Amino acid sequence: MTERVNNFPPLPKFMRIKPCFYHNVDEEIPLPHRQIVHRVYKLWILYSIALCVNLVACIAWVAGGGSSVNLGLGLLWLVLFSPCGYTCWFRPLYKAFRADSSFNFMTFFFIFFLQCVLAFIQTLGINNWGACGWIATVIFFGTNVVSAVFMLIATLLFTLVTVLMGLVLIRVHRLYRGGGGSMQRAQEEWSTGAWKSAPVRDASFHTITETGPSLPQYPASVPSYPENRPW
Repeated sequence: MTERVNNFPPLPKFMRIKPCFYHNVDEEIPLPHRQIVHRVYKLWILYSIALCVNLVACIAWVAGGGSSVNLGLGLLWLVLFSPCGYTCWFRPLYKAFRADSSFNFMTFFFIFFLQCVLAFIQTLGINNWGACGWIATVIFFGTNVVSAVFMLIATLLFTLVTVLMGLVLIRVHRLYRGGGGSMQRAQEEWSTGAWKSAPVRDASFHTITETGPSLPQYPASVPSYPENRPW
């Protein structure tokens, strides 16, 4: 047996903290769905970048005379939602496409919908929420133009992320429904414990046979989701 080694997040080898997940889209995700998984992964990266830019914009916001509460919350959003975004909505989607898991699809839809709502609130830019959205940015142009320009960059990024998240939610839902997924299937997986099963077990990735290592076999029940179209 050859153990698969966790490789995400990619941490320096000298650190005592080791990666928590095994992430390999090209090996674990069926070919027709790799593109959508890659795009959602890049969307998570873009959202993390938006949170980083928002923190810089919050510093400029405070330097221009804004409340320091926004800086503290901006830092909290970065520390909290960047790792939680990967674990709470990207990983369920990753496991859903990997093992045809209706339970993981439902988990993704529920959490990702809340993420979309949060991103929309951040795009609005309510004062003392730690997000440089449209309301806060437009108002602050009358106080400090330089700070407002930094805030505008973060606002545009939040706007882009919110739009892309909405498109992803619609796209994944269409793929799931087109493949015959339903709430009933998710409930059946939960009651039987099938949601814990996956074509790749934590203990081993490749099985050594006389003919050498073989790739993991996906369950025969994997539906034929509609192929990805440009979106």
